[in-house]
Amino acid sequence: MVVDALAYHPTVAHYLRYVATTGTKSLVSVPVLRFRRIGRDKLLRTLQYFSRFYAWYLYRTNNPASDIAPFEAIKKQFALTRKALRLGKFVEHFKAAAVAVDSKSMDPVVKYCAVGRQLGYATYLSLDAITYLDTAGIRPMESAKRLQQEAYRAWFTGISFNIISGVYQIYQLRMREQGIDINEGEGVVECKKIEKERASASIQLISDLCDLTVPAATLGYANLDDGIVGLAGTLSSLIGVWATWKKTAA
Repeated sequence: MVVDALAYHPTVAHYLRYVATTGTKSLVSVPVLRFRRIGRDKLLRTLQYFSRFYAWYLYRTNNPASDIAPFEAIKKQFALTRKALRLGKFVEHFKAAAVAVDSKSMDPVVKYCAVGRQLGYATYLSLDAITYLDTAGIRPMESAKRLQQEAYRAWFTGISFNIISGVYQIYQLRMREQGIDINEGEGVVECKKIEKERASASIQLISDLCDLTVPAATLGYANLDDGIVGLAGTLSSLIGVWATWKKTAA
């Protein structure tokens, strides 16, 4: 297939290794560098969404515009910085979608949700990249607003697939747990393993539900103000910071 030929092409693998590295020599592996890149994004995202919440809070409590302006600036500038850092990232998600399609070991529901999630994110990032020059004020585009709306719809779709997958996995873990004999040694070990997996899936589900508020509010699917969206975005960002820190701790 043409898609497989593109997804598994050596140039794509080379590109993904390139964007995960820094400009200097390093003894650190590419996966670790990739997590560092993700970690920086999560920290910027935390500050961006906390500033969104705090600017809303200051406005609602009748503080002067001079007090609100710094947080509005942080919100806008960090959003633009993260938008720039996301340029080209859609390739990673298109490749992940192709890998999920080719997987023979994944549960069918999890597999289809993974494909939907990755294609949703890839489409979102592709459209988001197209509107960068307009957002940065470099080259205005008449279609920028429409493309950004479509980008948010794709993001909403990708997150929705991940939520469905998370709920399904938690349900499957519950079914597995019911079939275990806790009076046996292996059963106790298996129960602890399930508890760990369920905790991870539950945290991810909370993060996804928080993230869903952003496109839902932007698209008008839910009547949420900047206070709720800011707090939800801050919480999901902190979860991301914590998860990335754990992965890079070893």
